[in-house]
Amino acid sequence: MNILFFGTPLFAKNILENLLNDKYFNIIGLVTQIDKPFGRKKELKAPQTKEFLESIKSDIPIFQHINLNDTKFVYDLNPDIILVVAYGNLIPKDIIDNFNCINIHASILPKSRGASPIQDMILRNDRFFGISIMKMSHKLDDGDILGIRYIENPRLDIDEATSLLSIISSAFIIKILKEIDYITPLPQFHVDSSYCKKIKKTDGEIDFINAFEIYLKYLAYKSWPNIFLKNGTKLFSIDINELDSTNKKGEILKINKDSIIIGCLKGSLIVKELQDTGKNKVNASVYLLGKRLKAGDVLNGN
Repeated sequence: MNILFFGTPLFAKNILENLLNDKYFNIIGLVTQIDKPFGRKKELKAPQTKEFLESIKSDIPIFQHINLNDTKFVYDLNPDIILVVAYGNLIPKDIIDNFNCINIHASILPKSRGASPIQDMILRNDRFFGISIMKMSHKLDDGDILGIRYIENPRLDIDEATSLLSIISSAFIIKILKEIDYITPLPQFHVDSSYCKKIKKTDGEIDFINAFEIYLKYLAYKSWPNIFLKNGTKLFSIDINELDSTNKKGEILKINKDSIIIGCLKGSLIVKELQDTGKNKVNASVYLLGKRLKAGDVLNGN
């Protein structure tokens, strides 16, 4: 089976790698995003799918600097399947209409359609996490379903959840593709649909209102943009202390050797590390010592 693979991040890379390890499939090309500036030095970084192919010295052609509306290269390759996994751009109507396009989406559709489904499942504290494999249509993530796999909410951070769901996807897509001629796609229940947005840096800002909601933000935004106070101070290694107490926002309730406990209007949090803008990450108790803050004071980020 000749597959043209559209995909960019780690989630897609893991699936691509698994397909390459199965001789039933022949990857005839990778379409991915362009290299983009990364980190403080803004050095160009390749998509993880491209990095992977280069690391194994693959001769699979990589298409980055292309205009997708010029679809000649797709017709020239003539794939049996176009598999789209977290590619990052819309697929043109001409391609969807004339090729067998399949998409792996990291949610239990029709919930969490859009750009950040795993973060959305974490933030909503969904009971189940999962992935959906669907035939692509002209609308966002609303194609007929070929299969769904799900697990109980594992309460993982974004990196851990992405890794787990990519493992599930890698095995499931092989099963789906090998049985594709015998599967009857089922339409989604569009009335139950929900949508998630593209994450912005400002989404990581927190106020000490609800400890559980802050904890979910920490899990969802651990890779980027992190969680931070109004002044930009980032919080790391967060856990729930308890969920029911009533406190001043940001009150320092206790200082331990390796952590501090911060009060919220509802509940309290264990915080192990803090980082001011442009500074290194430090132990939370050492951070408070440097700021001359003690138990009973308020960490407000102003």
